[in-house]
Amino acid sequence: MSENESSASSNFIRKIIAGDLQQNLNEGRVHTRFPPEPNGYLHIGHAKSICLNFGLAKEYDGLCNLRFDDTNPEKEETEFVESIKQDVHWLGFDWQDREYYASDYFEQLYQFAVELIKKDKAYVDSLNADEIREYRGTLTQPGKESPHRNRSVDENLLMFKDMRAGKIEEGECVLRAKIDMSSPNINMRDPIIYRVRKAAHHRTGDSWCIYPMYDFTHCLSDAIESITHSVCTLEFEDHRALYDWVIDNLETPSRPRQYEFARLNLDYTVLSKRKLIELVKDKYVSGWDDPRMLTIAGIRRRGYTPAAIRDFCDRIGVTKSDTRIDMSVLENSLREDLDKSAPRVMAVLKPLKVVIENYPEDSEEELDAANHPQKPEMGTRKVPFSRTIFIEQDDFMEDAPKKFFRLAPGKEVRLRYAYFITCQEVIKDEQTGEIKELRCSYDPATRGGNAPDGRKVKGTLHWVSEKHALKSEVRLYDRLYTEANPEEGGRDSKEFLNPASIEILKDARVEPFLQNAKAEDRFQFERLGYFVADKEDWSPQSPVFNRAVTLRDTWGKLNKK
Repeated sequence: MSENESSASSNFIRKIIAGDLQQNLNEGRVHTRFPPEPNGYLHIGHAKSICLNFGLAKEYDGLCNLRFDDTNPEKEETEFVESIKQDVHWLGFDWQDREYYASDYFEQLYQFAVELIKKDKAYVDSLNADEIREYRGTLTQPGKESPHRNRSVDENLLMFKDMRAGKIEEGECVLRAKIDMSSPNINMRDPIIYRVRKAAHHRTGDSWCIYPMYDFTHCLSDAIESITHSVCTLEFEDHRALYDWVIDNLETPSRPRQYEFARLNLDYTVLSKRKLIELVKDKYVSGWDDPRMLTIAGIRRRGYTPAAIRDFCDRIGVTKSDTRIDMSVLENSLREDLDKSAPRVMAVLKPLKVVIENYPEDSEEELDAANHPQKPEMGTRKVPFSRTIFIEQDDFMEDAPKKFFRLAPGKEVRLRYAYFITCQEVIKDEQTGEIKELRCSYDPATRGGNAPDGRKVKGTLHWVSEKHALKSEVRLYDRLYTEANPEEGGRDSKEFLNPASIEILKDARVEPFLQNAKAEDRFQFERLGYFVADKEDWSPQSPVFNRAVTLRDTWGKLNKK
């Protein structure tokens, strides 16, 4: 998809709203809603819908409601309600006093159903679930009418009243809309609008034992709340006819319209709520906020910012056709945001000890370091330096090739903010041959990282002082799946879970400046990537950092090989 095509298609809902306003439809109002089902945590796809619905309301000086479509008591929990509210607020949006629940409307919805029965547009059907499925027909064959379709209005009213009173057991009967069993749209073949569920509801308790179906509830909730533009994803496009039928056949307070846009399909992830629930319940991940999960709670803990998520949603736009988005688009939004805002610090993830033999044993000093190379207003900090430091294991090679510009025997490199050092000796474990430490010398004249005689070195290494560094746990998270589209062709996505999606380093060292960090503070570890102080496990005494994103798209390079 070209940039121009994306730009044009991203405005189709705005064009609809602009046209409605020009005709003064809905008295010139724009009123949207974000209507999650509280049966799990929100994910990055919901973020797209949140940004769209709240964004449209803000752009046209309108309103946006937060409404919980809580009509399935067996799967909904207060925990999910609270997590959803937290996520919407974290993304930067506020529904003010417009927090609603479909369960607020249960009595009104019941009366709407009674109205349909009285108009002979709904009936109680005693077919069981398998029979209803059989009678419905297929995409190529019309359905056939239930033998109970022509029950009298009075009989239907009495049976529906008995359903509400708990006199009818689950599965014995349902309430169906009376539409057209031969309709080419299978959603219009007398859809179920109420069923018996003898389960306690998280808000209404045991007050109800019948619950309305989503397609019946959603459009009427929109009408009750005077929603003007009901924006949803493309899987509801075939349901729009039912949305309109319900509204057109009832005396509703307002007349909302439904519009569909393409849902988010993001590479290297799965956004089916059912499959996310499976990952959590079967412990493939540590929980809903596992940083490998593309839930909003997960990417927040991973280190993403609200600004990066909003920027990503703006970049991908709003289209009418399903497309796949490369993960690098999301990651680049975060890199660009953190590049502007994250202080630079030094950390060593896999330490290699370096003893600078000609540096005085009892000496130490503080060196000036910029918190951001392009933003002097972010200030400076003091970095302690001493005779023994740590560098990354990967920054030393004993038998280095010609173009290896880091440390090697006899080779000189620069220590960031500090001095030039030269490797003089390699100390190894006598049993394993593993490199234990390096013995080096330094040039005192190169303080600050520059040589007065003008000599140049190509390698600059980050480091921390052994005496002053904080021991830290660092969690390196990667993509949860090894395949860009793990569900392609109906495959079981669990077969493509990435076994290297997390690496935990328990002996990392970070500079003491980070002792003052707070949970969710973000930093660039120089040369390593962007990291966040873990939201749940952080403490100054036992610091834990999560890698939010690398400094560049390493997966892109791997895929080109």
